[in-house]
Amino acid sequence: MRLFLLLPFLFALNVAVPASAQTAESDQPAGQIAVEDNAATDAAIATRIRDILEELEVYSNVTVSVSNGIVLLRGTTLDAASVTAVGELVNRVEGVVAVENRVIESTDLMERLDPLMERFSDRMQRSIAYLPLLMVALTAFAIVAALGILLARMKQPWDRLAPNMFIADIYRQIIRLVFLIAGLVVALDILNATALLSTILGAAGIIGLAIGFAVRDTVENFIASIMLSIRQPFRPNDSIEINGDEGMVIRLTSRATILLSFDGNHIRIPNSTVFKSRIVNYSRNAERRFVIDFGVAGDTDLTEARQIALNALQSLPFVIEAPAPGVWVEGLGDSTITLRCAGWVNQQDSSLVLARGEAIEVIKTALEEAGVEMPEPTYRLVSQSAGSSTAASNNQTQGKAKPAAGKTPEQVDLKDVSADEALDDIVNEERDARQDNDLLTRQAPEE
Repeated sequence: MRLFLLLPFLFALNVAVPASAQTAESDQPAGQIAVEDNAATDAAIATRIRDILEELEVYSNVTVSVSNGIVLLRGTTLDAASVTAVGELVNRVEGVVAVENRVIESTDLMERLDPLMERFSDRMQRSIAYLPLLMVALTAFAIVAALGILLARMKQPWDRLAPNMFIADIYRQIIRLVFLIAGLVVALDILNATALLSTILGAAGIIGLAIGFAVRDTVENFIASIMLSIRQPFRPNDSIEINGDEGMVIRLTSRATILLSFDGNHIRIPNSTVFKSRIVNYSRNAERRFVIDFGVAGDTDLTEARQIALNALQSLPFVIEAPAPGVWVEGLGDSTITLRCAGWVNQQDSSLVLARGEAIEVIKTALEEAGVEMPEPTYRLVSQSAGSSTAASNNQTQGKAKPAAGKTPEQVDLKDVSADEALDDIVNEERDARQDNDLLTRQAPEE
């Protein structure tokens, strides 16, 4: 009965012990172990292992001894990987029961330096052997790169295809880069090292990305310069407004747009700002409108006043017929009614500022001659004394200005309102001084 109760424990012990032993010796050869000890078999195993290790120079200092199928390895090798590899190699020999690997990594300086010198000598010999092939690869690279440089230096077709010199230079840089990469590919293909190209391009991409983040504003400005030079939103001598800055365009460079303000000052605006800003070009259309506001009294005959102002506008020689001038009631104030007069001039022939000034003088003269009152602001003073109120009213009446006798529009001595070319001359002088640093053309492309 007791023996029957112990059977399960004995069975479990019998299963557990071999399993743990198998796990501990998982690195050893698998299979059955022979019952008989054969010295001839041990000698044959040792001889086979020595023959194998002699063929491998890295195991020249390793000794082998075999007893009862158990292999004992002693000696030194140059690295830890070789220590592990020799044990795995011996395990593959038929008849090996177990391997006791006592090989250690060598610490002898001369022993470790000898393979290094041998590798260096071998690489030098290979390099010398590769010199003719390397010279052929370098020659092919030089030929392809030189072809790209010669092609990029040609004026045509790049100057004809590009809208300006800046874009033409970009085309040339792209051609140089393409032929440079092509020459590199040809050279690496001759050397049978095309796999190195992906590594070079990958490194160049990472470096370019890092540089792009570092100089983001500069890159943005450069791209804006390219877009502005292609689109040409303004021409030299154009009168424009950018973010509240008004002036005449001197030039567009690869970094900034330069204006000459109407006060004679230079305004330099980064192209990235210009590209993203609202641009008002006053010179794109030759026709431009000026607007004048006149205040008339509340009891004025508005129809008559409008016709008088319109006739005065139409009598001006610098006011063009199409688009036609116009006069309309713009608004009603506390003491006046506002008439708005608008006329058009040709900017190429007339100065807008001078034309507007002359139009003010002529219309004002015509209205006054017709008796149209243009009152000044009226203030009413109220006091407790009636006499004081009456006196104040009399003072207001006496102080009210009477219309001055004026001249008819035909009698007004019109001044010269032709376009002022002084600023144009300044802009042209500065452009002529630095023609090589301008991305604008005289005629902008139509959008």
